[in-house]
Amino acid sequence: MAVRCPAICDEAVIRQLVSKSHSGLAEKFERYLLESYIEDNKMVKWCPSVPHCGNAIRTEDDEFCEVECSCGLQFCFSCLSEAHSPCSCLMWELWSKKCQKESETVTWISDNTKACPRCHKPVEKNGGCNLVRCICGQYFCWLCGGATGRDHTWTTISGHSCGCYKEDISKNPERAKRDLYRYMHYLNRYKAHNDSFKLESELRETIQEKIETLENKYSNLRNFDWVKNGLSRLFRSRRALTYSYPFAFYMFGDCLFKGEMKREELKRKQLLFEDQQQQLEGNVERLSKFIEEPFDEFPEEQVMETRMQILNLCVITDNLCKKMYECIEYDLLGSLKYGTQCIAPYNSNGIEKAAELFIGCNAEASTGARHKSDNGQIDGEVV
Repeated sequence: MAVRCPAICDEAVIRQLVSKSHSGLAEKFERYLLESYIEDNKMVKWCPSVPHCGNAIRTEDDEFCEVECSCGLQFCFSCLSEAHSPCSCLMWELWSKKCQKESETVTWISDNTKACPRCHKPVEKNGGCNLVRCICGQYFCWLCGGATGRDHTWTTISGHSCGCYKEDISKNPERAKRDLYRYMHYLNRYKAHNDSFKLESELRETIQEKIETLENKYSNLRNFDWVKNGLSRLFRSRRALTYSYPFAFYMFGDCLFKGEMKREELKRKQLLFEDQQQQLEGNVERLSKFIEEPFDEFPEEQVMETRMQILNLCVITDNLCKKMYECIEYDLLGSLKYGTQCIAPYNSNGIEKAAELFIGCNAEASTGARHKSDNGQIDGEVV
């Protein structure tokens, strides 16, 4: 430009001048312009899909949220990894690395040994009987790991009892071993619910077939949205439950928040959290049971009864998820001295989908951005 030229060379002028002789260069300019905008704005990020879908997400409220791109990928907007609330981004990063680092060792120990309930040493079974004797002399049940007596029959074992994981420092002086079994406790439950989530995701086609059968069988029952809503609620509750175990592993462990709270206070809050977690777990399993039942073969009266059970459990699991998130946000993370851990808030309607929005002076341009509209729905555009 000439010195003191009053003309303004904006984006539209650049596009017009460049496109006359270099159409490819004009497209390259627009691409760089968009990439520069996204890289300089922390509230706009590329979708981390592989292969890259070309979409960008923009949020106006908070970077700690979970979104679903129009390509179908659900991810955490803050760290761009898979949606992982109620885990914080740091917790999920540490958990992912720990699982990768110790996966082979933990897998072999989990598949081939059980911890002795007395000395906590790993025991490998070398016979067919499920009554196992450790080298320390303790007998225990191979199926549940509970301490038992020696006498047994084909159906019962004396002194047999089952119990959930309990940490007892006085009986387990080897810290590394105790930490390993604590990790395995949370890992096994995380994997179990994650596997259930994957299996339940396969119910979509089956559920649609059941709905079609019910529509043909009972024409007077017009609305079967309760089936789809029940399945969606099951997915959301199962996801929250799955990621609550990595959260509990770090929240109540010694590595991340050591010294933040007194041991008595931490133990009290752990009991409160685990009580809510177990209530959610029980109702999620009940909801899963009703969803998987062949209710398309039921008589009309039993179908209506199943409908009421599913509707009630949807309300119960939603409320329990809300309470668990509130406990995490206010009682646990909110009580820390340094508020560095944040999680995506709970949304009863699930992870919001990004909608497409085209912008720019050229209507044919394939660029755009995503924004959160006034009604709270995440909108977006394809790049």
